[in-house]
Amino acid sequence: MSRNFGSNLGQLHFKIVLLGEGCVGKTSLVLRYVEDKFHEKHFSTIQASFLTKKINLEGQRVTLAIWDTAGQERFHALGPIYYRDSHAAILVYDITDQDSFVKVQNWVKELRRILGDKVVLAIVGNKIDLDKERNVPAEEALEYSKSVGATHYQTSAKTNRGIEELFLDLTQQLLRMAESQNELNSSINLTSNRNPEVVIVDDSLAPKKSCCG
Repeated sequence: MSRNFGSNLGQLHFKIVLLGEGCVGKTSLVLRYVEDKFHEKHFSTIQASFLTKKINLEGQRVTLAIWDTAGQERFHALGPIYYRDSHAAILVYDITDQDSFVKVQNWVKELRRILGDKVVLAIVGNKIDLDKERNVPAEEALEYSKSVGATHYQTSAKTNRGIEELFLDLTQQLLRMAESQNELNSSINLTSNRNPEVVIVDDSLAPKKSCCG
């Protein structure tokens, strides 16, 4: 499935969806990045929430439309509604919860099936402030990420570690993809302009052949 990189008056728009189990810190990551806020008390996302972040990067004005989805099992069936047409997906797991990492692998399979290879994947091990309680080895997560063509990051929404780098790197990847798509479109247009004539063949005017002839 192809996804267009929207633009308006020179501004690029990218849709990013966050996926992962409940309580892994998806909402905390987004709030820390967009509003530089962190809440100690956990609030469960109901279905999905939506935030935007506007940045200037590499001479481009970029708007990130960030969709934070609910992690509860009963909302999983709604996933395709929110990650359809996404340019990138951030898959978050809790480094102290092995099961949350397994669920990320399931999300990767789902995204590849629905969106193909064009979507940019970022796999994020959150809560590195609890490293002493880690149950997901960083090396294991890194190797898995490489195997599925994703980039691996480690973050802490609580201490604000690694979050700016995560979104900066992801946006740079999206800019490169947009540039490649623009170059491809330009190449297609140039090729089309070399052959402007269109020949229409009316089969009804062609001589008929018999079934045995």
